[in-house]
Amino acid sequence: MSTHSKIAIVTGAGSGVGKAATLALLKDGYRVVLAGRRAGPLTEVIAESGAFDRALAVPTDVSDPISVKALFEAAVKAYGRVDLLFNNAGVNAPGIPLEDLTIEQWKNVVDINLTGMFLCIQQAFRVMKVQSPRGGRIINNGSISATTPRPNSIAYTSTKHAVKGLTKTASLDGRKYDIAVGQIDIGNAATEMAQRMATGVIQANGEIAIEPLMDVNIVGQSVVYMASLPLEANVMFHTVMATKMPFAGRG
Repeated sequence: MSTHSKIAIVTGAGSGVGKAATLALLKDGYRVVLAGRRAGPLTEVIAESGAFDRALAVPTDVSDPISVKALFEAAVKAYGRVDLLFNNAGVNAPGIPLEDLTIEQWKNVVDINLTGMFLCIQQAFRVMKVQSPRGGRIINNGSISATTPRPNSIAYTSTKHAVKGLTKTASLDGRKYDIAVGQIDIGNAATEMAQRMATGVIQANGEIAIEPLMDVNIVGQSVVYMASLPLEANVMFHTVMATKMPFAGRG
């Protein structure tokens, strides 16, 4: 374990990719502020890590500007600064035909996956540009859906395409503040959200097929790598995926 003791905020930290990234960052020596809708899963992740003295759980609704502001204030109050934001919180809508999607289902995905990510970027900028030493790093969770859709995924895919715009624009706007902004696009990590891949999911041609999965802890390693670079370097887009999943070809 390193002893740099940098400060990270991880949203959606209570499960899946967020949990894996939190555990990896804590193992690497970070102090981590865990954000998620429910306190219980956050405290369970801290207990699993054993790093009680370097972790703080802050229940947060990323779609609420007041809640996001309170998250960053809690991080600064506890640890003095924010070096890294892993902007990870996200949800999906039911896998139904787009004409059957309700406006409430659409807005819920947009509010969390897009507006929530923007609100976290905005607060990170406000903190990072005035702290000393100045700057920091933001890693947005894009998903390979930021490039290629699955059937019946219009809300999720639209927001993940939009995340690419957030990443590019924030990367440009962050230059003057020494804020590096990048994106990790993940394919078929073995999480609760992706577990359906193991039993069979609809393909582009309408067939149902089982898809390969990869260990979610590989994603945690990827986040630590991206975060380990000096601010003069930035991994702007990093794709990590199950090697044999049907993404690169026409399958």
